[in-house]
Amino acid sequence: MTTQELQSKANEIRQDIIKMLLVAGSGHSAGSLGMADVFTSLYFEIMKHDSGNPGWEERDRLILSCGHIAPVLYATLAHAGYFPISELLTLRKLGTRLQGHPERKKLPGIENTSGPLGSGLAQAVGYAYAARMDKKKFRTYCITSDGEHQEGNHWEAVAFAGKNNLSNLTSFVDRNNIQISGFTESVMPLEPLRAKYEAFNWSVLEIDGHNIEEIIDAANHARATFENPTVIICHTIPGKGVDFMEGKWEWHRKPPDLGEAIEALKDIRTLQGKIKSEHE
Repeated sequence: MTTQELQSKANEIRQDIIKMLLVAGSGHSAGSLGMADVFTSLYFEIMKHDSGNPGWEERDRLILSCGHIAPVLYATLAHAGYFPISELLTLRKLGTRLQGHPERKKLPGIENTSGPLGSGLAQAVGYAYAARMDKKKFRTYCITSDGEHQEGNHWEAVAFAGKNNLSNLTSFVDRNNIQISGFTESVMPLEPLRAKYEAFNWSVLEIDGHNIEEIIDAANHARATFENPTVIICHTIPGKGVDFMEGKWEWHRKPPDLGEAIEALKDIRTLQGKIKSEHE
């Protein structure tokens, strides 16, 4: 895909996220919208995977630690062909395969059951360490939120990966500066985040998490790094694409009502139009 096509796909995914959350009547808006560009880059450009053969042994693994942004994972998987897009509207319904947090055996393409924040990197480290032991060539990717860096078990995984030089591991941090009860730096300051990772023997890249080219370049740089695990700190805007949500921590866990959803879809379509005009 071209950069324009990837940007357009990310905004199609954002539109589906809004529709999913509206119908569900619950769920997390800000982080799901904010990570659409990263997920689109991963599934449509960076990762080796096959929606027709989800159990392909050589596929790259994606571990979602911050399971509350499941809407963006589900929407991306559907657009990538893992299950019908129409099924997205069953989010959080009784008996659905699209639970509020992903369950590994519910849907094709889901690599881990997530929910307890701070646990996902340890799962990803296990995958990466096992791959090295088995001499497998796949890469393990992990998506973490910035707020879960307040969890102690996350830093145990950081230490283990750095000590064992797990260069087949790439972690993305959604550095959107919000969490469920406020701004991260007010609740429990995380900075200096880069220096903390470097102290644990990680290679660190900081990028604009909405710049498709930067996302892809960073992933390529990580793939070419053989000495350390790599963390890519993605500076993102929570609620990206929806003017009244952007930067507001209150939208961490709120779904839009009907009027808000209509306005949100207008904003995203306007953004889509801007992208198209920039490439003409």
